[in-house]
Amino acid sequence: MKKVIFYIAVALLATGCRKYVEIDQIGQRVLTYTSDYRALMDNSSEMENCFGLATYSNDDTRFLDTNKQIQMTDIYYNAYQWKSQYWADAQSDADWDKMYKTIYNCNLTLEGVLNSEKGTDADKKQIYAEALVHRAYTFWVLVNLYGKQYDSTTASTDLGIPMVVSTDLYASLKRASVQTVYNQILNDLLSSLDALPSLPDYNTRPSKAGVYAVLARVYLCIRQFDKARSYAEQALALQNGLLDLRNYQTSTTSFPQRLKDPEVIFSKVSNGYYEGMQLDTALLTLLGTKDLRYKLFVRPGSNFYPTFNGYGYSRYMYTSEYYPLYQGPNVPEMMLIIAEAAARSNDASTAVSMINSIREKRFATTDYVAVDATTGADAMQLVIAERRREFFGTGLRWFDQKRLNKDAAYQVTVSRTFKGVTTTLLPNSNRYVFPIGNKYILLNPEIEQNPE
Repeated sequence: MKKVIFYIAVALLATGCRKYVEIDQIGQRVLTYTSDYRALMDNSSEMENCFGLATYSNDDTRFLDTNKQIQMTDIYYNAYQWKSQYWADAQSDADWDKMYKTIYNCNLTLEGVLNSEKGTDADKKQIYAEALVHRAYTFWVLVNLYGKQYDSTTASTDLGIPMVVSTDLYASLKRASVQTVYNQILNDLLSSLDALPSLPDYNTRPSKAGVYAVLARVYLCIRQFDKARSYAEQALALQNGLLDLRNYQTSTTSFPQRLKDPEVIFSKVSNGYYEGMQLDTALLTLLGTKDLRYKLFVRPGSNFYPTFNGYGYSRYMYTSEYYPLYQGPNVPEMMLIIAEAAARSNDASTAVSMINSIREKRFATTDYVAVDATTGADAMQLVIAERRREFFGTGLRWFDQKRLNKDAAYQVTVSRTFKGVTTTLLPNSNRYVFPIGNKYILLNPEIEQNPE
């Protein structure tokens, strides 16, 4: 894929009160041509990465090995133990910086591509639409990390994130409400559809399938389950490839790389590399040793560097590419969103059918046993367990923990002992909301901190 061949000015919400911008002027030139904006949107190193730190916070991860605990840096320790602040006053939050840089790139494109030179109207409109999708997805990640879980009764007053929707360096950084952020996300996504192809040339580019998939995620988070199901079904109508892990039991050389993976609908990956995260023993028990997701993607700690006692997650060793964790929407996620919506409406049959369609390709033929449920409540427990099996090691479990806390039946209390200190995370705790780095608040006092 074509890569960006120039640098641009980048806003990072970082370096000063009313001067919160870092400008990279090395090799900078003015964006003039439609091809400039195409290159900007295709620069996957800027546009594809989102978050990483939540891989330490979620309950798929548990560092029991003493050496692992000793080696952990303060930032990761703070996220792992859900501290009230993760960073020292002078430290940057790499996820925050990365995502607001992505948003700046989107805003730059939205303000310039339609008036760019040497491009067709169709190309300009498509690139414009892609910028809307990238921005919406990034806002969704940000508000789910730094804002409270969506609740229709409080969303209009709950603190969301700074809504940066232009390249104006003096725009307000006051945090918009969670409801306002979601309104913007939905508006961006729905406004993008007409100009996008049904499927992309590369899965790092937005498409109609990708927008439907992101909409399914968004509506799941705001508990509009019928709409989540509808958009998941529309995504699957366009793309429904499902990897059969039985084909890779003896040979992993043909395991598809991310850009060729038929499950990937809209590629988004972690901000950083998180191979070798030690897995929680309860998760390993849930997986069981016969599950091919265990056999293929779980490795003894001795396989990683530095080594540790226990087991860690490693999927990308099979793709022959050293890359961050995949976190974008995919085909099995859409199937599980349909299953969850069905279970919540007491349609256990549909929920179980979707789950078994996935599990059939996650076990050797001799090991596969279909699951069953007679009630929606039972089916819902199967959905939650299958989501955990399907997405473990990616950090997405953090979002599931957070949203499922709104259901009394699915709440979890997580306790961790680290270097002799036990910390407990209660359902709906304020610690489910990531703190905003003090650096940004000291330099931009209008940004309000999250409650402890």
